[in-house]
Amino acid sequence: MTKKYNLGLKDKDVTPEALYNKRRDFIKLGAASVVASGTLMELLAKENIIPKMDYKKDPNKMNLDLTSYKDITNYNNFYEYTVSKKGIGKLSKGFVTNPWSIKVDGLIEKDFEVDVEDLIKKFSLEERIYRLRCVEGWSMVVPWVGFELSHIIKMAKPLSSAKYIKFETLLDEDQFPDQKRGQLAAINYPYVEGLRMDEALNPLTLIAVGLYGNKMPNQNGAPIRLVVPWKYGFKSIKTITRISFVDKQPLNTWEEANSHEYSFYANVNPNVDHPRWSQKRERVIGQFFKRRTEMFNGYGNEVASLYKGMDLRKNF
Repeated sequence: MTKKYNLGLKDKDVTPEALYNKRRDFIKLGAASVVASGTLMELLAKENIIPKMDYKKDPNKMNLDLTSYKDITNYNNFYEYTVSKKGIGKLSKGFVTNPWSIKVDGLIEKDFEVDVEDLIKKFSLEERIYRLRCVEGWSMVVPWVGFELSHIIKMAKPLSSAKYIKFETLLDEDQFPDQKRGQLAAINYPYVEGLRMDEALNPLTLIAVGLYGNKMPNQNGAPIRLVVPWKYGFKSIKTITRISFVDKQPLNTWEEANSHEYSFYANVNPNVDHPRWSQKRERVIGQFFKRRTEMFNGYGNEVASLYKGMDLRKNF
């Protein structure tokens, strides 16, 4: 067991600006002292400082230490805006997410288009506290709010010939500056991802519309994104506008850019290093020490059976 050391306050212990500005209102709540950021966000929601979504709470049976709202919303990849992890919040501030519809097509009974707000009303939302492991070697723990992807699959009524699901991000050069200037020339837009049908139907696979009890921030993929916790983060495509049911394995964006470094499956696997760095350990954002990376990001009991008989070094 790794010995833990108390090295003082972390970034996530810093009082959020909104709470500081309303500090007198929080004295009665006993929040003048430093408390866990998850608690702070709940208090902020309770006081209507942030709008709170109606959802079922995750009991956090794995006892995961949540990453702060500040870190989740200020350290992420979203290359449609910029290659800078810390510049996305500013660039995405004016992004228009309402109205927003998703086209669902392909090998289904009938193509249709659905409004995101209607989806949110149709399905009961729930919180899912998941580990997020980036292929770059860093990780977070995020309290997503959403519903299982399987609900949309049932709505679509796929044909028996549908073996995969293909997702596409919005293509809009006016709202996504890097789609026009192409700083990361290796990427062709729109961003594309895909899942095998059994992966998509797994209960862990989430369509997320919020985090920390609030609607999804623009920099994290508003208004709607995919979350697949046992895979590297690039599989969890953001800002979805199209979901297609297909019979052949989709060519995802990073696999198209460099198939030697990024695969279709992209399951978290500490035994298969990236060609340019080790995947055995990860840097947890907001914490001092690195942690050991777990097979399937710690969700092996739920998903390992999906890959029975597969060579996970070849199909990395």
